[in-house]
Amino acid sequence: MDVTGVMSPAAEPADALGPAERPAAAVVGAVWRSLGYVARTFGVPRGVRGLAVEVAYTAVHMSLYPWGLVDEVLRPLGTFAHHRTETLSPAQRSLVVSDMESSTTPVLLVHGIVDNRSIFALLARALRRRGFGVVHAINFSVLTAFTGDIRDAARDLGHHVERLCASTGADRVHIVGHSLGGLIARYYVQRLGGDARVDTLVTLGTPHEGSLIAHVLPPTRVPMQLQPGSDLLRELEEPAPDCRTRFLAVWSRQDQLIIPQRAARLTHPDLQVTEIELEHVGHLSMTIDSEVVHLVTRLLSRRPVRGNRERTGALAG
Repeated sequence: MDVTGVMSPAAEPADALGPAERPAAAVVGAVWRSLGYVARTFGVPRGVRGLAVEVAYTAVHMSLYPWGLVDEVLRPLGTFAHHRTETLSPAQRSLVVSDMESSTTPVLLVHGIVDNRSIFALLARALRRRGFGVVHAINFSVLTAFTGDIRDAARDLGHHVERLCASTGADRVHIVGHSLGGLIARYYVQRLGGDARVDTLVTLGTPHEGSLIAHVLPPTRVPMQLQPGSDLLRELEEPAPDCRTRFLAVWSRQDQLIIPQRAARLTHPDLQVTEIELEHVGHLSMTIDSEVVHLVTRLLSRRPVRGNRERTGALAG
């Protein structure tokens, strides 16, 4: 029986365990979660297939990684700048764009920790084919993960958004953030007034509640901010009244970098959230999974997406 928040004065708090019991419970919980992950991964054919796809795409991504760094220098306007359609006349655009209104909103892609824009090669191409005129992926410094700060990165993201709006004449943008990129974008939206510029924020495998993996990373600022219960994550739990941005949070039970996997869920009473739960998709391959690509392009095109959990939040009514 759930008795959360109900306790008689004489009762001992439920979490008042002895010093030896708390670590034991934590170990048992970790072992149980590990067994569940192994069962989901190796116990069914789709889990094994998901693992194979993750391994294969990791190898492919590593081969593309250097190009993602060089490409920013060679083509600073974006990997797909030569496919922009906003210069076409309305008659010409109508031949290649099925949704004129949605496609005029620029899409900004934000990568994760120690990554670069190459992670979005397939997703950017899918958005271009859907008719989005401006699909721009940015690169944060590789050192951001070790010498940076998520709050500072969010401010830099805000500058990118303003430049993108100025260059395109758009009032608002869509953002797709993978892993850490989603958390940077969420901080910008919730804490720096970014909801005035961001129409939709999609987070893919983003540690909204942190990840235990962060405890084994170097003890610098960003890894500490990614630890569950950090000051930054507590700040994001604070009220965000009248937030105008809508959210799509995609997470997977086979994500090997977000531990526990449910920490990639976005639960906030003031936010408009649609949540998509996947079963057999890895952390990196989330950006190439056909279902995810379809859902993202559909949502950014203003077509309804049915999630595992949909909440309208403070803007309901």
